[in-house]
Amino acid sequence: MLVKDGRVIDPARGIDDVLDLVIDGGKIAKIGKYQRSEDYERIIEAKGCVVAPGLVDVHVHFRDPGFTYKEDIESGAASAAAGGFTSVVCMANTKPPVDNAETIGYVLERGARCGINVLTCATISRGMQGRELVDMEELAAHGAAGFTDDGIPLMDEALVKSAMERAAKLDLPLSFHEEDRAFIESPGVNQGAVSKALGLGGAPALAEDVLVARDCMLALHTGARVNIQHISSANSVQLVRLAKEMGAHVTAEATPHHFSLTEDAVLEKGTMAKMNPPLRTQADRYAIIEGLKDGAIDIIATDHAPHSAEEKAKPFAEAPSGIIGLETALALGITNLVRKGHLTLMQLIEKMSLNPAKLYKLDKGAITEGADADLVIFNEGERWRVGPKFVSKAANTPFAGEDLYGKVKCTICAGNVVYEDGE
Repeated sequence: MLVKDGRVIDPARGIDDVLDLVIDGGKIAKIGKYQRSEDYERIIEAKGCVVAPGLVDVHVHFRDPGFTYKEDIESGAASAAAGGFTSVVCMANTKPPVDNAETIGYVLERGARCGINVLTCATISRGMQGRELVDMEELAAHGAAGFTDDGIPLMDEALVKSAMERAAKLDLPLSFHEEDRAFIESPGVNQGAVSKALGLGGAPALAEDVLVARDCMLALHTGARVNIQHISSANSVQLVRLAKEMGAHVTAEATPHHFSLTEDAVLEKGTMAKMNPPLRTQADRYAIIEGLKDGAIDIIATDHAPHSAEEKAKPFAEAPSGIIGLETALALGITNLVRKGHLTLMQLIEKMSLNPAKLYKLDKGAITEGADADLVIFNEGERWRVGPKFVSKAANTPFAGEDLYGKVKCTICAGNVVYEDGE
Protein backbone atom coordinates (compact mmCIF):
# COMPACT_ATOMS: atom_id res chain seq x y z
CA MET A 1 0.00 0.00 0.00
CA LEU A 2 1.14 3.54 -0.76
CA VAL A 3 -0.18 6.49 1.25
CA LYS A 4 0.58 9.38 -1.09
CA ASP A 5 1.18 13.10 -0.53
CA GLY A 6 -0.16 13.39 3.04
CA ARG A 7 1.05 15.85 5.66
CA VAL A 8 2.82 13.40 7.94
CA ILE A 9 2.88 14.45 11.59
CA ASP A 10 4.99 12.31 13.91
CA PRO A 11 5.32 13.70 17.46
CA ALA A 12 7.92 11.06 18.36
CA ARG A 13 10.44 12.61 15.95
CA GLY A 14 8.95 16.06 15.53
CA ILE A 15 8.28 15.50 11.82
CA ASP A 16 5.71 17.67 10.04
CA ASP A 17 6.21 17.32 6.29
CA VAL A 18 4.50 16.19 3.10
CA LEU A 19 5.70 12.63 2.61
CA ASP A 20 4.67 9.26 1.27
CA LEU A 21 4.42 6.06 3.29
CA VAL A 22 4.92 2.58 1.89
CA ILE A 23 3.14 -0.10 3.94
CA ASP A 24 4.06 -3.77 3.60
CA GLY A 25 3.37 -6.74 5.81
CA GLY A 26 1.48 -4.63 8.31
CA LYS A 27 4.50 -2.40 8.87
CA ILE A 28 5.67 1.00 7.67
CA ALA A 29 8.31 -0.10 5.18
CA LYS A 30 9.46 3.24 3.77
CA ILE A 31 9.00 6.95 4.42
CA GLY A 32 9.92 9.45 1.72
CA LYS A 33 8.87 10.29 -1.82
CA TYR A 34 7.73 7.50 -4.11
CA GLN A 35 6.13 7.27 -7.55
CA ARG A 36 2.71 5.80 -8.07
CA SER A 37 3.04 2.31 -9.50
CA GLU A 38 1.01 -0.75 -10.33
CA ASP A 39 3.23 -2.61 -7.90
CA TYR A 40 1.02 -1.37 -5.07
CA GLU A 41 -2.15 -3.24 -4.24
CA ARG A 42 -3.68 0.06 -3.22
CA ILE A 43 -2.80 3.75 -3.33
CA ILE A 44 -4.46 6.07 -0.82
CA GLU A 45 -4.43 9.65 -2.02
CA ALA A 46 -3.85 11.73 1.13
CA LYS A 47 -3.17 15.13 -0.43
CA GLY A 48 -4.71 17.87 1.71
CA CYS A 49 -5.00 15.51 4.68
CA VAL A 50 -2.94 14.83 7.79
CA VAL A 51 -1.38 11.40 8.25
CA ALA A 52 -0.72 10.79 11.95
CA PRO A 53 -0.05 7.83 14.22
CA GLY A 54 -3.20 5.90 15.03
CA LEU A 55 -4.81 7.42 18.11
CA VAL A 56 -4.57 5.59 21.45
CA ASP A 57 -7.37 5.85 24.03
CA VAL A 58 -6.43 4.65 27.51
CA HIS A 59 -9.94 4.96 28.92
CA VAL A 60 -12.92 3.28 27.26
CA HIS A 61 -15.93 1.34 28.47
CA PHE A 62 -17.03 -1.32 25.99
CA ARG A 63 -19.55 -2.77 28.48
CA ASP A 64 -18.66 -6.33 27.55
CA PRO A 65 -19.29 -8.68 29.31
CA GLY A 66 -22.55 -7.94 31.05
CA PHE A 67 -23.98 -4.76 29.53
CA THR A 68 -23.82 -5.44 25.80
CA TYR A 69 -27.14 -3.70 25.14
CA LYS A 70 -25.14 -0.49 25.68
CA GLU A 71 -22.03 -1.50 23.70
CA ASP A 72 -19.99 -4.60 22.99
CA ILE A 73 -16.37 -5.14 22.10
CA GLU A 74 -17.09 -5.29 18.37
CA SER A 75 -19.24 -2.15 18.24
CA GLY A 76 -16.89 -0.29 20.56
CA ALA A 77 -13.90 -1.18 18.40
CA ALA A 78 -15.77 -0.06 15.27
CA SER A 79 -16.61 3.24 16.97
CA ALA A 80 -12.96 3.65 17.89
CA ALA A 81 -11.83 3.02 14.32
CA ALA A 82 -14.35 5.61 13.09
CA GLY A 83 -12.73 8.11 15.44
CA GLY A 84 -9.19 7.36 14.25
CA PHE A 85 -8.22 5.15 17.21
CA THR A 86 -6.16 2.05 16.53
CA SER A 87 -5.51 1.08 20.17
CA VAL A 88 -7.81 1.24 23.19
CA VAL A 89 -7.57 0.19 26.82
CA CYS A 90 -10.85 -1.10 28.26
CA MET A 91 -11.88 -0.43 31.82
CA ALA A 92 -12.62 -3.30 34.16
CA ASN A 93 -16.08 -2.41 35.54
CA THR A 94 -17.95 -5.02 33.53
CA LYS A 95 -20.24 -7.78 34.83
CA PRO A 96 -18.48 -9.84 35.97
CA PRO A 97 -15.68 -7.37 36.56
CA VAL A 98 -12.26 -8.06 35.07
CA ASP A 99 -10.79 -9.41 38.30
CA ASN A 100 -9.98 -12.92 37.06
CA ALA A 101 -8.03 -14.59 34.28
CA GLU A 102 -11.13 -15.96 32.54
CA THR A 103 -12.69 -12.54 32.01
CA ILE A 104 -9.39 -11.06 30.84
CA GLY A 105 -9.14 -13.89 28.33
CA TYR A 106 -12.67 -13.26 27.12
CA VAL A 107 -12.04 -9.55 26.48
CA LEU A 108 -8.67 -10.08 24.81
CA GLU A 109 -9.91 -12.95 22.63
CA ARG A 110 -12.88 -10.98 21.33
CA GLY A 111 -10.77 -7.86 21.00
CA ALA A 112 -8.24 -9.70 18.84
CA ARG A 113 -10.92 -10.21 16.17
CA CYS A 114 -11.96 -6.55 15.95
CA GLY A 115 -9.37 -5.05 13.61
CA ILE A 116 -7.81 -2.69 16.17
CA ASN A 117 -5.67 -3.28 19.25
CA VAL A 118 -7.95 -3.93 22.23
CA LEU A 119 -6.27 -4.13 25.63
CA THR A 120 -7.89 -4.32 29.02
CA CYS A 121 -7.10 -3.35 32.58
CA ALA A 122 -7.93 -5.58 35.50
CA THR A 123 -9.53 -4.31 38.67
CA ILE A 124 -7.42 -3.31 41.64
CA SER A 125 -9.78 -4.85 44.19
CA ARG A 126 -11.71 -8.10 44.06
CA GLY A 127 -15.22 -7.50 42.81
CA MET A 128 -14.46 -3.77 42.85
CA GLN A 129 -15.40 -3.84 46.51
CA GLY A 130 -12.34 -1.89 47.67
CA ARG A 131 -11.53 -4.36 50.42
CA GLU A 132 -9.08 -6.93 49.05
CA LEU A 133 -6.48 -6.70 46.30
CA VAL A 134 -6.71 -8.95 43.28
CA ASP A 135 -3.84 -11.29 42.49
CA MET A 136 -2.05 -8.63 40.46
CA GLU A 137 0.82 -10.91 39.47
CA GLU A 138 -1.51 -13.57 38.07
CA LEU A 139 -3.65 -11.07 36.17
CA ALA A 140 -0.55 -9.39 34.74
CA ALA A 141 0.64 -12.79 33.53
CA HIS A 142 -2.69 -13.25 31.75
CA GLY A 143 -2.42 -9.95 29.89
CA ALA A 144 -3.74 -7.18 32.13
CA ALA A 145 -2.37 -3.91 30.75
CA GLY A 146 -2.73 -2.20 34.12
CA PHE A 147 -5.13 -1.94 37.05
CA THR A 148 -8.10 0.29 37.86
CA ASP A 149 -11.39 0.27 39.74
CA ASP A 150 -12.55 3.11 37.48
CA GLY A 151 -16.04 4.22 38.37
CA ILE A 152 -15.52 3.55 42.06
CA PRO A 153 -12.98 5.43 44.20
CA LEU A 154 -10.73 3.43 46.49
CA MET A 155 -11.08 4.72 50.04
CA ASP A 156 -8.77 2.33 51.92
CA GLU A 157 -5.42 4.14 51.97
CA ALA A 158 -3.50 1.07 53.10
CA LEU A 159 -4.95 -0.97 50.25
CA VAL A 160 -4.05 1.76 47.74
CA LYS A 161 -0.48 1.91 49.07
CA SER A 162 -0.14 -1.86 48.84
CA ALA A 163 -1.52 -1.82 45.28
CA MET A 164 1.03 0.81 44.28
CA GLU A 165 3.90 -1.17 45.80
CA ARG A 166 2.91 -4.32 43.90
CA ALA A 167 2.24 -2.44 40.65
CA ALA A 168 5.67 -0.78 40.92
CA LYS A 169 7.33 -4.21 41.07
CA LEU A 170 5.30 -5.29 38.03
CA ASP A 171 6.05 -1.99 36.27
CA LEU A 172 2.39 -1.62 35.33
CA PRO A 173 0.31 1.54 35.74
CA LEU A 174 -2.54 2.13 38.15
CA SER A 175 -5.37 4.45 37.13
CA PHE A 176 -7.60 6.11 39.70
CA HIS A 177 -11.10 7.51 39.68
CA GLU A 178 -10.79 10.32 42.21
CA GLU A 179 -14.11 11.20 43.87
CA ASP A 180 -14.51 10.95 47.64
CA ARG A 181 -18.19 10.16 48.10
CA ALA A 182 -18.17 11.62 51.61
CA PHE A 183 -18.33 15.06 50.00
CA ILE A 184 -20.82 14.28 47.20
CA GLU A 185 -24.48 15.04 47.78
CA SER A 186 -25.56 14.07 44.26
CA PRO A 187 -23.22 12.88 41.49
CA GLY A 188 -23.01 14.01 37.90
CA VAL A 189 -23.33 17.78 38.34
CA ASN A 190 -20.89 20.26 39.84
CA GLN A 191 -21.83 21.67 43.23
CA GLY A 192 -22.61 25.29 42.49
CA ALA A 193 -25.05 27.54 40.69
CA VAL A 194 -26.29 24.88 38.28
CA SER A 195 -26.85 22.21 40.92
CA LYS A 196 -28.76 24.78 42.98
CA ALA A 197 -30.93 25.64 39.99
CA LEU A 198 -31.73 21.96 39.59
CA GLY A 199 -32.40 21.46 43.29
CA LEU A 200 -29.50 19.02 43.62
CA GLY A 201 -26.65 18.94 46.12
CA GLY A 202 -24.01 18.31 43.48
CA ALA A 203 -20.44 17.03 43.55
CA PRO A 204 -17.81 19.58 44.63
CA ALA A 205 -14.26 19.76 43.30
CA LEU A 206 -13.15 19.01 46.86
CA ALA A 207 -14.20 15.39 46.37
CA GLU A 208 -11.65 15.08 43.59
CA ASP A 209 -8.94 17.23 45.11
CA VAL A 210 -8.52 15.28 48.36
CA LEU A 211 -8.00 11.95 46.60
CA VAL A 212 -5.71 13.40 43.95
CA ALA A 213 -3.55 14.86 46.73
CA ARG A 214 -3.48 11.52 48.55
CA ASP A 215 -2.58 9.46 45.51
CA CYS A 216 0.03 11.88 44.23
CA MET A 217 1.84 11.61 47.55
CA LEU A 218 1.47 7.84 47.67
CA ALA A 219 2.86 7.67 44.14
CA LEU A 220 5.83 9.77 45.23
CA HIS A 221 6.42 7.47 48.22
CA THR A 222 6.04 4.15 46.38
CA GLY A 223 7.55 5.02 43.00
CA ALA A 224 4.49 3.57 41.25
CA ARG A 225 3.28 4.79 37.89
CA VAL A 226 -0.06 6.41 38.67
CA ASN A 227 -2.56 7.89 36.22
CA ILE A 228 -5.18 10.39 37.40
CA GLN A 229 -8.26 9.72 35.33
CA HIS A 230 -10.57 12.33 33.74
CA ILE A 231 -9.19 15.28 35.73
CA SER A 232 -11.78 18.02 36.13
CA SER A 233 -10.67 20.42 38.88
CA ALA A 234 -8.26 23.36 38.70
CA ASN A 235 -6.83 22.43 42.09
CA SER A 236 -6.25 18.85 40.97
CA VAL A 237 -4.37 20.04 37.89
CA GLN A 238 -2.11 22.08 40.16
CA LEU A 239 -1.62 19.11 42.49
CA VAL A 240 -0.50 16.92 39.59
CA ARG A 241 1.83 19.66 38.39
CA LEU A 242 3.38 19.84 41.86
CA ALA A 243 3.70 16.06 42.15
CA LYS A 244 5.54 15.94 38.83
CA GLU A 245 7.93 18.66 40.03
CA MET A 246 8.59 16.61 43.17
CA GLY A 247 9.50 13.57 41.09
CA ALA A 248 6.38 11.43 41.29
CA HIS A 249 5.63 9.20 38.30
CA VAL A 250 2.17 10.70 37.89
CA THR A 251 0.31 11.26 34.65
CA ALA A 252 -3.10 12.82 34.15
CA GLU A 253 -5.72 12.50 31.47
CA ALA A 254 -8.34 15.05 30.41
CA THR A 255 -11.47 14.28 28.44
CA PRO A 256 -12.67 16.30 25.45
CA HIS A 257 -15.87 17.15 27.31
CA HIS A 258 -13.98 18.60 30.26
CA PHE A 259 -11.89 20.90 28.08
CA SER A 260 -14.87 21.79 25.86
CA LEU A 261 -17.82 22.34 28.22
CA THR A 262 -18.75 23.80 31.59
CA GLU A 263 -21.47 23.00 34.11
CA ASP A 264 -23.82 25.29 32.16
CA ALA A 265 -24.17 22.53 29.55
CA VAL A 266 -26.26 20.59 32.07
CA LEU A 267 -28.99 23.25 31.89
CA GLU A 268 -29.20 22.87 28.11
CA LYS A 269 -28.36 19.19 27.57
CA GLY A 270 -29.70 17.61 30.75
CA THR A 271 -28.60 14.04 31.32
CA MET A 272 -26.50 14.11 28.14
CA ALA A 273 -24.14 16.36 30.11
CA LYS A 274 -24.20 14.22 33.25
CA MET A 275 -20.90 12.52 34.00
CA ASN A 276 -18.53 11.61 36.85
CA PRO A 277 -16.60 13.70 37.61
CA PRO A 278 -18.97 16.44 36.49
CA LEU A 279 -18.42 19.34 34.15
CA ARG A 280 -17.21 22.21 36.30
CA THR A 281 -16.70 25.96 36.06
CA GLN A 282 -15.11 28.05 33.35
CA ALA A 283 -12.09 28.52 35.65
CA ASP A 284 -11.71 24.74 35.91
CA ARG A 285 -11.99 24.35 32.13
CA TYR A 286 -9.32 26.99 31.57
CA ALA A 287 -7.06 25.27 34.12
CA ILE A 288 -7.41 21.99 32.22
CA ILE A 289 -6.45 23.74 29.00
CA GLU A 290 -3.44 25.31 30.73
CA GLY A 291 -2.50 21.88 32.04
CA LEU A 292 -2.63 20.49 28.52
CA LYS A 293 -0.49 23.37 27.31
CA ASP A 294 2.26 23.13 29.93
CA GLY A 295 2.35 19.34 30.22
CA ALA A 296 0.77 18.92 33.63
CA ILE A 297 -1.86 16.90 31.75
CA ASP A 298 -0.19 14.36 29.47
CA ILE A 299 -3.08 12.55 27.83
CA ILE A 300 -6.45 13.17 26.19
CA ALA A 301 -8.73 10.19 26.81
CA THR A 302 -12.43 9.89 26.03
CA ASP A 303 -13.91 7.94 28.96
CA HIS A 304 -16.23 6.54 26.26
CA ALA A 305 -19.25 5.52 28.34
CA PRO A 306 -22.24 4.26 26.34
CA HIS A 307 -25.75 4.13 27.79
CA SER A 308 -29.12 3.34 26.25
CA ALA A 309 -31.56 6.07 25.25
CA GLU A 310 -34.01 4.74 27.84
CA GLU A 311 -31.48 5.09 30.64
CA LYS A 312 -30.53 8.64 29.69
CA ALA A 313 -34.23 9.58 29.38
CA LYS A 314 -34.73 9.10 33.12
CA PRO A 315 -34.90 12.11 35.50
CA PHE A 316 -31.49 13.65 36.08
CA ALA A 317 -30.95 12.19 39.55
CA GLU A 318 -31.82 8.68 38.30
CA ALA A 319 -30.00 8.66 34.94
CA PRO A 320 -26.54 7.10 34.69
CA SER A 321 -23.47 9.27 34.24
CA GLY A 322 -21.26 9.21 31.17
CA ILE A 323 -21.17 10.00 27.47
CA ILE A 324 -19.74 8.43 24.34
CA GLY A 325 -16.63 10.07 22.98
CA LEU A 326 -14.60 8.03 20.51
CA GLU A 327 -16.13 9.46 17.33
CA THR A 328 -15.85 13.12 18.37
CA ALA A 329 -12.58 13.27 20.35
CA LEU A 330 -10.20 14.25 17.55
CA ALA A 331 -12.58 16.85 16.16
CA LEU A 332 -13.18 18.38 19.60
CA GLY A 333 -9.43 18.64 20.06
CA ILE A 334 -9.02 20.34 16.69
CA THR A 335 -12.05 22.61 17.16
CA ASN A 336 -11.51 23.67 20.77
CA LEU A 337 -7.76 23.40 21.24
CA VAL A 338 -5.95 23.70 17.91
CA ARG A 339 -8.17 26.19 16.09
CA LYS A 340 -8.30 28.37 19.22
CA GLY A 341 -4.52 28.46 19.50
CA HIS A 342 -4.14 26.47 22.72
CA LEU A 343 -2.22 23.55 21.20
CA THR A 344 -0.48 22.93 17.92
CA LEU A 345 -1.68 19.99 15.88
CA MET A 346 1.59 18.25 16.74
CA GLN A 347 0.89 18.69 20.47
CA LEU A 348 -2.67 17.42 20.09
CA ILE A 349 -1.52 14.29 18.28
CA GLU A 350 1.16 13.74 20.94
CA LYS A 351 -1.49 13.76 23.69
CA MET A 352 -3.77 11.44 21.71
CA SER A 353 -1.20 8.92 20.47
CA LEU A 354 2.40 9.03 21.73
CA ASN A 355 1.79 9.91 25.38
CA PRO A 356 -1.05 7.41 25.90
CA ALA A 357 1.14 4.72 24.33
CA LYS A 358 3.96 5.62 26.73
CA LEU A 359 1.69 5.15 29.76
CA TYR A 360 1.18 1.49 28.85
CA LYS A 361 4.62 1.09 27.23
CA LEU A 362 3.06 0.26 23.88
CA ASP A 363 5.19 0.36 20.76
CA LYS A 364 2.70 2.78 19.21
CA GLY A 365 2.24 6.47 18.60
CA ALA A 366 5.08 6.96 16.11
CA ILE A 367 5.55 6.89 12.35
CA THR A 368 8.91 5.20 11.82
CA GLU A 369 10.22 2.60 9.41
CA GLY A 370 9.62 -0.86 10.84
CA ALA A 371 6.81 0.29 13.13
CA ASP A 372 3.30 -1.12 12.97
CA ALA A 373 1.30 0.62 10.27
CA ASP A 374 -1.26 2.09 12.67
CA LEU A 375 -2.38 5.39 11.13
CA VAL A 376 -5.19 7.90 11.03
CA ILE A 377 -5.76 10.09 7.98
CA PHE A 378 -7.95 13.15 8.55
CA ASN A 379 -8.90 16.47 6.99
CA GLU A 380 -8.09 19.06 9.63
CA GLY A 381 -10.25 21.77 8.03
CA GLU A 382 -13.31 19.75 7.05
CA ARG A 383 -16.45 20.78 8.89
CA TRP A 384 -19.04 18.16 9.77
CA ARG A 385 -22.08 17.73 11.96
CA VAL A 386 -22.15 15.29 14.86
CA GLY A 387 -24.82 12.57 14.70
CA PRO A 388 -27.60 11.75 14.81
CA LYS A 389 -26.28 8.31 13.87
CA PHE A 390 -23.11 6.85 15.34
CA VAL A 391 -21.06 3.72 14.74
CA SER A 392 -21.37 3.07 18.47
CA LYS A 393 -24.53 1.36 19.66
CA ALA A 394 -25.16 4.43 21.82
CA ALA A 395 -25.86 8.09 21.03
CA ASN A 396 -25.52 9.68 24.48
CA THR A 397 -23.48 12.79 23.78
CA PRO A 398 -24.05 16.50 24.41
CA PHE A 399 -22.29 17.26 21.11
CA ALA A 400 -25.00 15.81 18.85
CA GLY A 401 -26.04 18.38 16.28
CA GLU A 402 -22.91 20.49 16.70
CA ASP A 403 -20.59 21.39 13.84
CA LEU A 404 -16.96 20.44 14.42
CA TYR A 405 -13.76 20.62 12.41
CA GLY A 406 -11.51 17.69 11.64
CA LYS A 407 -12.97 14.70 9.76
CA VAL A 408 -11.48 11.24 9.94
CA LYS A 409 -11.14 9.95 6.37
CA CYS A 410 -9.34 6.66 6.90
CA THR A 411 -8.03 4.53 9.77
CA ILE A 412 -5.37 1.89 9.16
CA CYS A 413 -4.36 -0.71 11.75
CA ALA A 414 -1.54 -3.19 11.15
CA GLY A 415 -1.65 -2.20 7.50
CA ASN A 416 -5.36 -2.94 7.10
CA VAL A 417 -7.95 -0.28 6.37
CA VAL A 418 -10.41 -0.62 9.25
CA TYR A 419 -12.44 2.53 8.56
CA GLU A 420 -13.10 4.77 5.58
CA ASP A 421 -15.20 7.90 5.75
CA GLY A 422 -18.84 6.82 5.66
CA GLU A 423 -18.06 3.10 5.88
